[in-house]
Amino acid sequence: MAGRLTGAMKFSRPAVPGTAGAGTLMAAASMSCVQLGLALSVRLFDQLSPTGVAGMRLAWAGVLLLVLVRPRLRRFARRDLLACAGLGAVTAALMLLFMFAIARIPLGTASALEFLGPLSVSLFGPGGGRRLWAAPAAAGVILLTQPWHGGTDPAGIGLALASAVCWAAYILLTQHVGDRVTGLNGLAVSMPVAGILGLLVASPGLGRLTWPLAGIMLALAALHPVVPFTLEFLALRRLTASAFGTLMSLEPAIALLAGLLVLGQVPRPAAAAGIGLVVIAGIGATRSGAREPADYPSVPESPARSTYSM
Repeated sequence: MAGRLTGAMKFSRPAVPGTAGAGTLMAAASMSCVQLGLALSVRLFDQLSPTGVAGMRLAWAGVLLLVLVRPRLRRFARRDLLACAGLGAVTAALMLLFMFAIARIPLGTASALEFLGPLSVSLFGPGGGRRLWAAPAAAGVILLTQPWHGGTDPAGIGLALASAVCWAAYILLTQHVGDRVTGLNGLAVSMPVAGILGLLVASPGLGRLTWPLAGIMLALAALHPVVPFTLEFLALRRLTASAFGTLMSLEPAIALLAGLLVLGQVPRPAAAAGIGLVVIAGIGATRSGAREPADYPSVPESPARSTYSM
């Protein structure tokens, strides 16, 4: 799900040696926060609708990042501001589409289908050897959708796949923005744009919004993406790109667990096997290669600029 530091932070090697265990725990906590936040969001759909939940979370996330990071727009070139605005639009589409998807299909299934976005970026990026992992990914999708049964909501599948396309675009844009803008400044500009767009889309359905609900949305926005951003930033300083990417590939499995524990969504054996195949494909593609670090002559020793392949 959007909220990953994928491509925005570039770490080719650990900047804090000897702390891989702590980095692993931080990455696991980050993924858990993301999936817990999504599972809790599903419980609010009856009160605020998927559109309202997505719009409010995007708006609060934009406010929080703007306040915490405080980017200085004077330091942005015009084309970088436009790239950040484009990233914000893609982020809004990603969140809205995924919320629509999990309103129709189980969280684990939606997350696995959405994960095809970053997986495709990795599979079809530089390094043809990774394309071998497309086979288990395709098998996983077949098991997840089970077209021979026709029981899975086709609209939900389509929405999850559309969010996968948006996540792939999100990765490419964050890599571009992250190559040109230091730290979280690019995201602190793009997220308010996403928040404005999210509110515009959600505004017709916000009539049921109450102050308690607004407070819950603020807490969910902190749970995802603000806390995961922080944890991933710290984890990326302690883990290699390959190790971090491998851990992130486990997210569909964590989504399945969150759906089971929070929402009572018990997966069918075929769906569970499909999620497992997508996870295996993600791990294999990540371990087969990583994005080369960009050259930053003006900041030669910055620990906050390295590589993550997916």
